[in-house]
Amino acid sequence: MELGGHAPVIVCDDADIDAAVEHLVGYKFRNAGQVCVSPTRFYVQEGIYKEFSEKVVLRAKQIKVGCGLDASSDMGPLAQARRMHAMQQIVEDAVHKGSKLLLGGNKISDKGNFFEPTVLGDLCNDTQFMNDEPFGPIIGLIPFDTIDHVLEEANRLPFGLASYAFTTSSKNAHQISYGLEAGMVSINHMGLALAETPFGGIKDSGFGSEGGIETFDGYLRTKFITQLN
Repeated sequence: MELGGHAPVIVCDDADIDAAVEHLVGYKFRNAGQVCVSPTRFYVQEGIYKEFSEKVVLRAKQIKVGCGLDASSDMGPLAQARRMHAMQQIVEDAVHKGSKLLLGGNKISDKGNFFEPTVLGDLCNDTQFMNDEPFGPIIGLIPFDTIDHVLEEANRLPFGLASYAFTTSSKNAHQISYGLEAGMVSINHMGLALAETPFGGIKDSGFGSEGGIETFDGYLRTKFITQLN
């Protein structure tokens, strides 16, 4: 059984910023963010927070929203009309509690369930966004200082499906990959949901794995036999 994840992203100050932005923005807005492994909580180290935020906004502005049958569209609609209300509620709550609306935040037209690619900055833990998976086209940016602190924040929620990190430091990569409480950790790319690799979560994000040889575990009856002559 696999459930949602409200996936955290950790971007260290030694990361390749341009590569991280390109990977993350494209992956975030696919299917309008309605993907269980969609990166959502973007924790960005303080030294690059301003530059990274600006580049995320510039890249998100390039996302063309339109009919999914149009080959030129980068992002289609939300699945239901009630999801539009949910997105607006999340944005309004965040702004009311002091977050910055850096981009978007509104429905695009009265026809269809089209919502703008949205970026929120300087989010606090008491916002709805930081506690409930938005499952929509909203990026949340949060500055952090140390790896130890950001791991506490990333692991704060009861979810544990996908997670992502961008760093050029082997030390950071090791600490983050072992410190994140998640069924899957992808570092410097979006390498999840491949047929040959296990896919699954921990905590409230599910039980067991699909994909890879691990997918067969749920169909097997393991028998242990021991004999002493």
